[in-house]
Amino acid sequence: MARFQKLPTSTFSPYYGCVIMIMAVLIFGGIIGWSAYSLFTQDKEIAKITVDEPIKFPPVEMTPEARTALEKRLTDFADAVQKGAIAEITLTIADLNNIISIAPDTGYGSYADLVRLESTIPEKDAIVGQVCLPMNRLKFWEGKKRYLIGELTYYIHVHEEGVDAKVVDVQIPGKDVPDGFVNGMEMWPWVAPYRKVEPIGTILKAIRSAKVTPEGVILSTVAPQSKEAGK
Repeated sequence: MARFQKLPTSTFSPYYGCVIMIMAVLIFGGIIGWSAYSLFTQDKEIAKITVDEPIKFPPVEMTPEARTALEKRLTDFADAVQKGAIAEITLTIADLNNIISIAPDTGYGSYADLVRLESTIPEKDAIVGQVCLPMNRLKFWEGKKRYLIGELTYYIHVHEEGVDAKVVDVQIPGKDVPDGFVNGMEMWPWVAPYRKVEPIGTILKAIRSAKVTPEGVILSTVAPQSKEAGK
């Protein structure tokens, strides 16, 4: 049987390989250049809405009696959840600030010095608070922070992992906040770190309904549709 033999149709040229390598270098260099440009641009925009020095919120004042009463309500709610019973708890803005002040450190620091809740927007399931958020600089290795001082609006919602809060609006007096910055803040789940702390995590995951009211929020282990069906 005759063998097929491939014959070159043109002379070999090393320049084709060189062209491919040059194109690859240009593409790779372009990606690095664009990433660096984006990083520097983002750092510049963040610098416009932050300041060098933090502010300090007034300490949350809670009498021993008030703390004992709040802890009992939280314990009763937690006990009901762990027993598999229907549980509901109503928390005012003051209650929420008190809880933030006594909540354990999750390893990411305490929220007590970062946020102070002030009001609610019931029709949007939102809670508004003043914040002083430390943010890294581009030269993060220097250890110098800058601070976002302003007002955040948190959307309170429930998903498969329980109740959580995400930022949906950022207001800084006298400054325009880029939409991209707000979108970036939305990706940070504020309650999520506490789901890693037991028994708090189990309690949070059991919550199936969060209703924002003019005074605060009502948390329940019963989903909204289940409540409607029970009427």
